[in-house]
Amino acid sequence: MTRLKIEISVPESHAEAVIEALHTAGAGRVGDYARCSSIWKVTGNWQALPGAQPYDGEVGVVQHSEECRIESVCDADQAGVVRQAVRDAHPYEQAVIHFLPLYEP
Repeated sequence: MTRLKIEISVPESHAEAVIEALHTAGAGRVGDYARCSSIWKVTGNWQALPGAQPYDGEVGVVQHSEECRIESVCDADQAGVVRQAVRDAHPYEQAVIHFLPLYEP
């Protein structure tokens, strides 16, 4: 079974809701442990283009904002459900959700 690392950037105000969505969807299992994740503060940068409806900032203006980076894991066959759960809990129009394959010898 392929395992994936999940990386998500989210405003701090929504971090707990996104973590709960991740875990409810089945992410965060590591051996005999559940609800495993990490979180730390980062600075996000973006520029909303014409047609965008940004959660934070203005169209055409480069933005810099404090965010939280959440990391967890899931099995590859869970990725679709996890992705949808995170999108449903995430406030951004285009949520940044990365799924990276893990090498596990």
